[in-house]
Amino acid sequence: MPVKLKGDMVSIVCALSMGMSPELAPYAGPQASARVVESLHGTVMAGYQGWFTAKGDGLGMGFVHWGGVDRDPPTCTVDMWPDLSEYGEDEQFETNFRYADGSRAKVFSSAQPKTVLRHFEWMRDYDIDGAFVQRFTVTIDPDNPTGKRDRRTNTVLANCIAAANQTGRAFAVMYDTDFDEATCQKIERDWTRLVKKMKILETNAYMHHGGAPVVALWGFGFDHRKFDATASRRLFEFLKRQENGGCTIMLGLPNDWVTWTGERKALVDEFCDIPSPWNVGRYNDQASMKAHFQRRWPADLAYCKEKDKDYLPVVFPGFSWTNLRNFETPLNQIPRRGGRFLWDQFEQVREYGMDMAYVAMFDEVDEGTAIFKVSNNPPNGQFVTLEGLPTDAYLQITRAGRALLRTGSAEFPRFGSDYH
Repeated sequence: MPVKLKGDMVSIVCALSMGMSPELAPYAGPQASARVVESLHGTVMAGYQGWFTAKGDGLGMGFVHWGGVDRDPPTCTVDMWPDLSEYGEDEQFETNFRYADGSRAKVFSSAQPKTVLRHFEWMRDYDIDGAFVQRFTVTIDPDNPTGKRDRRTNTVLANCIAAANQTGRAFAVMYDTDFDEATCQKIERDWTRLVKKMKILETNAYMHHGGAPVVALWGFGFDHRKFDATASRRLFEFLKRQENGGCTIMLGLPNDWVTWTGERKALVDEFCDIPSPWNVGRYNDQASMKAHFQRRWPADLAYCKEKDKDYLPVVFPGFSWTNLRNFETPLNQIPRRGGRFLWDQFEQVREYGMDMAYVAMFDEVDEGTAIFKVSNNPPNGQFVTLEGLPTDAYLQITRAGRALLRTGSAEFPRFGSDYH
């Protein structure tokens, strides 16, 4: 059970006295005596969406990212249902979905510190080194920190900072963003308040690599994302300045990034320390996965070796967004194959000589990529289950995958069948 920390209360009171939103108060609780992650090498990190809210959680936003779970009849936008058997009653929020026995199904809220702490405890228990905490630029508003969406985003980040420190996990901010003038300026203002007011870099839980704190920017170079070369350069230069952390920059990229020419490629060459191309949805079985890696990874890795950059491969357990897409796509669109789909990717990462990975995602039930504990017995509706595997199966697989990348000798967990 989490402990109420006096230091946290002091920091909140100080924040209020300075006219600052309390969610932006510096973390004042206990932390590790040394930096948790000095290098991404040998680690497995997970993406943490943290965007779920619920009616009654104190934020006043209702059910966000769950869909119309409180309607009659209820609807939803998630394809997996969380397993709440370990959550306290005060962490569970009732919906209008029902189980076969007529009882109401419940969900969690990422606004609850106890719940986020629980998730980070699972990361600790299954040897996941930490999380890239997602920060969507469409939801942040540095000029209006009392707005509901900005408060939610800051509340979740504050919860993650506390949970990471209390569990010995690492965290880093990952902006999901466009790269136009207005958005780049917004990131600069936001990062300034995180560093100067929230003091996120003054905790040993903040992830480092290459001797500097890591900041991730996802969406660079994607066709559906806005791009301005001058604004992007200014943002990258801003993040590289020592007063702003002198950051190690990770970029979430499309798969064809290494073939680019022109301004986008020049910016990657100059400023990107960790390229991390997005693989979710790019393959759907072992054969297409291997073909994808054979097509992309040799050139990617050769570039990184030549340019002295580190490469962070993305792996994922499966994919499904039937409810999110209003039943226009099939349920379980990219099957998990009893965990073998994720395990095959870990094996490929190791085969190509890489020793770190980014798992997408820890809690993403919207698109069916979650590795945290979900239910084999969801309420009435269309949901992906774990095919009878233990509720922690994908946490176990991720732990084994980390061991494989570190030692080269780990095996797939013993549960389930051999799908090869």
